[in-house]
Amino acid sequence: MAATAPSSSSSLANLPSHFSQQSKPQIPLSRFTLPISPNPHKPTLLHQPPGRRRPLHISNVLSNPNTTTTVFQLDTFVSRFAPDEPRKGADVLVEALEREGVTDVFAYPGGASMEIHQALTRSRAIRNVLPRHEQGGVFAAEGYARASGLPGVCIATSGPGATNLVSGLADALLDSVPMVAITGQVPRRMIGTDAFQETPIVEVTRSITKHNYLVLDVEDIPRIVREAFFLASSGRPGPVLIDVPKDIQQQLVIPNWDQPMRLPGYMSRLPKPPIEAHLEQIVRLISESKRPVLYVGGGCLNSSEELREFVEHTGIPVASTLMGLGAYPSSDELSLQMLGMHGTVYANYSVDKSDLLLAFGVRFDDRVTGKLEAFASRAKIVHIDIDSAEIGKNKQPHVSVCADMKPALRSLNKILEEKGSKIKLDFSAWREELNEQKVNYPLSFKTFGEAIPPQYAIQVLDELTNGKAIISTGVGQHQMWAAQFYKYNKPRQWLTSGGLGAMGFGLPAAIGAAVARPDAVVVDIDGDGSFMMNVQELATIRVENLPVKIMLLNNQHLGMVVQWEDRFYKSNRAHTYLGNPSKESEIFPDMLKFADACDIPAARVTRKEDVRAAIQNMLDTPGPYLLDIIVPHQEHVLPMIPSGGAFRDVITDGDGRSTY
Repeated sequence: MAATAPSSSSSLANLPSHFSQQSKPQIPLSRFTLPISPNPHKPTLLHQPPGRRRPLHISNVLSNPNTTTTVFQLDTFVSRFAPDEPRKGADVLVEALEREGVTDVFAYPGGASMEIHQALTRSRAIRNVLPRHEQGGVFAAEGYARASGLPGVCIATSGPGATNLVSGLADALLDSVPMVAITGQVPRRMIGTDAFQETPIVEVTRSITKHNYLVLDVEDIPRIVREAFFLASSGRPGPVLIDVPKDIQQQLVIPNWDQPMRLPGYMSRLPKPPIEAHLEQIVRLISESKRPVLYVGGGCLNSSEELREFVEHTGIPVASTLMGLGAYPSSDELSLQMLGMHGTVYANYSVDKSDLLLAFGVRFDDRVTGKLEAFASRAKIVHIDIDSAEIGKNKQPHVSVCADMKPALRSLNKILEEKGSKIKLDFSAWREELNEQKVNYPLSFKTFGEAIPPQYAIQVLDELTNGKAIISTGVGQHQMWAAQFYKYNKPRQWLTSGGLGAMGFGLPAAIGAAVARPDAVVVDIDGDGSFMMNVQELATIRVENLPVKIMLLNNQHLGMVVQWEDRFYKSNRAHTYLGNPSKESEIFPDMLKFADACDIPAARVTRKEDVRAAIQNMLDTPGPYLLDIIVPHQEHVLPMIPSGGAFRDVITDGDGRSTY
């Protein structure tokens, strides 16, 4: 039973690349056919017995007048059950996940979810990565999804297990991350009786999920799981929760795998392909402008190739949001890197002076815009986004297109190619003006004696990994420095909690990334405050032998709050010191002992001259590693535009050693 209606308009064009658009000729398809398929194979499937490898799955969704969505399965899934063999609802649930191509889940057991875990032990396709806290599990599922583009899956029990997922669900909704969360629930007859470990998780999560379900009929499980993955991945991605009572998990049933999806309202609200006349108007505005700038966000992560092609056609400089880093190569000469509160001076300058702002896949977040009236006040604004609710929500555009960025950019590129020499785009003078700003206001930092500037440590990491690592972070100063000083040249290299700003995200997100991308170097750049919030996940890293590298920028404080105390509260410390006040000269807690307790190699570095060798050793050590880098707490993240301020209010100098 659906507990709430899908909350956002969306487009199927944003499906990951594995969503096949092929069809067999003998099956007639209407012109309204929309592509759906499960997750692609993971490398781990290649090592399974041939009989367990999942065949190519191609399916198509057809809208019909009977207000259901029909799905044709064009491949054969080999079940471990005979077609007419009754099996538990929990086994149906696990097989439904297998049919969606799921190979990894992050699940922590409890009384109301034991049946699901028992069923997982009977699956030869799905591996459970056991977190040590449900929040670790949901953040790991997010890291998996952010690094791969595929839905992450986490499972928790009822009551406190389910409520421990809340921060991760909210984070996934705000950052548009595809995720399916499954929770156990007390038996149906006990719902509403305040039973042991009962929470109404559907009601709790109603406003922080894209959609959620309470399963009241065991026969609905195949349809609900299919709908959940479709909803999570299509349109503007987001988290979907499925709440499964324990008696449903235990009930015997012969499942019907051919049930149609029932999403008529959702399907009807999906944005159509962009209208060419609107795109022609955008091209005309570009041709008339003198100082255009691209403002790109997380909505461009799946269309980075098209974005690069668009920039090649136009020569327009690119400023990225925190979520958009990697959509366009940060090291490219046309990249202005990040804009916003802690963005580069030249990125914010470009928006302030622009006469045309091309806002692609963004939502005009307050940390980007500051004072709304002053943001891009000289510019005509073009806004393209997949979610109609975002268009005009914060800043009214002059031209708007509700569409997926991938087909929109493809169509724009086609128009630009066809026009060719008919439109002459020359923004060289504008680019030279911005290059002067780059020279005059580069990202920089100061060095004080042997103390290690945190920015320097990140620069060295960037050099030693050739900018190719997957970076996760917690939230705070280290997060902003990682955004500024590591150069992201590809999408899905950068995993961070943007909209929610959830401390404790970095370590479990790195776990998810390491599971999704076993071939990649994964580094959690973390702060001591954020790291402590999910430090228990060191045990998971060790047991699973995941090669996660942890580069801890340890300043013994809640650094970002300290920075605000320095700037706006006369340096009055209000519970932001995380060390031991009776032993301020000592590092507390001793992070190396946490690592040692989990049998993870670790080292500490306190002098700048030792940083490069220490980071190289971290990268060279097989398996997990923790490097504790002691940095001064007086450092400030600069540039900084104060909250609610405008570009003219930008701060470019100073730190905690000064008074304000």
